[in-house]
Amino acid sequence: MKIGLVGLANSGKTTIFNALTGLNMPTTIYTTTEAEPHMGIVKVPDERVERLSEIFHSKKAIFATVQYVDYLGITRGNLEQNRKVLDMIKDVDAILHVVRAFEDESVVHPLGSVDPLRDAETLELELILSDLDLVEKRLIRMEEARKRGKKIDESEKVVLLKCKEALEDEKPLRDVSFIEDDLLALRHLQLISIRPEVILLNLHEDNLPQKRHGNIVKTLRERFNLPVIALSGKIEMEIAQLAPEESEEFLKEYDLKEPASHRLIRICYDHLGLISFITIGKDEVRAWTIRKGTTAHKAAGKIHSDMERGFIRAEVISYEDFIEVGSMSVARERGLLRLEGKDYIVQDGDIINFRFNV
Repeated sequence: MKIGLVGLANSGKTTIFNALTGLNMPTTIYTTTEAEPHMGIVKVPDERVERLSEIFHSKKAIFATVQYVDYLGITRGNLEQNRKVLDMIKDVDAILHVVRAFEDESVVHPLGSVDPLRDAETLELELILSDLDLVEKRLIRMEEARKRGKKIDESEKVVLLKCKEALEDEKPLRDVSFIEDDLLALRHLQLISIRPEVILLNLHEDNLPQKRHGNIVKTLRERFNLPVIALSGKIEMEIAQLAPEESEEFLKEYDLKEPASHRLIRICYDHLGLISFITIGKDEVRAWTIRKGTTAHKAAGKIHSDMERGFIRAEVISYEDFIEVGSMSVARERGLLRLEGKDYIVQDGDIINFRFNV
């Protein structure tokens, strides 16, 4: 999974990036229009992988991963600059929209004051305008091609006009209903407002208690109909850069049950409808990320195209059932190890051995 961080300048994006990845990229207190993108990969925490790796004495435990991409801030009204930013994250699976909610006189706010709702609306509008620009340019190119006597894809044009209407009404494309063929027609444009989104409210450490930020979280959820997570980027960055035993003490001090990186991954998985299945062996125990509703046939292709092409059966047991009996031989005796066909819907935590022939 690849997640792109977006936000107005000086919203604390890079601080959040450091908190999520454990890296220590430099942060600035002034708006900048030139910088190198930051990229970091983190493991998706999964106790099931750790436990199974211990049981099977596997050489490696391979976790699913999330890649975070952080670049420049979005600038109100600067379509050209914003296009440069969005081109860097156009292939992400989801957007993490960082909204500033902290007061700090040393960190300049591009709009002059801290107002989370206004800032969130400003950024959402910039994403919509960026997509509208792409859609309008594509429609112009199609019309020019038609005038030159070339045949255009009328079905694509219909979808583009549908997008244009929604975007002109300042409606993000994620809120528009599309059929699968529509999405295929739009794929080449890599539109940004169609991506799933999570809003992250970046708080001052003094405002961590729920009673101090609960109202704005509620307001943002109702306004955008999106998941909202509230945290202090500054505190979470400090926690991410501590040794494990020290970070536990820090979490307790701020009454936090787990670091931001864990909370955010869980929220993103839920929002995107993602689950994990597990493969086991002496060489490795590995988690594979798929969407809810994926069939065994398609899940096999996640590992290798040959498995999907030559799929025969999937040998399946739930993680809970396996842990209860403790071994595959006992599971087989009790009928807990099942043979499933290609249409079986894989469940979160399924342990699967794919039988295939090519």
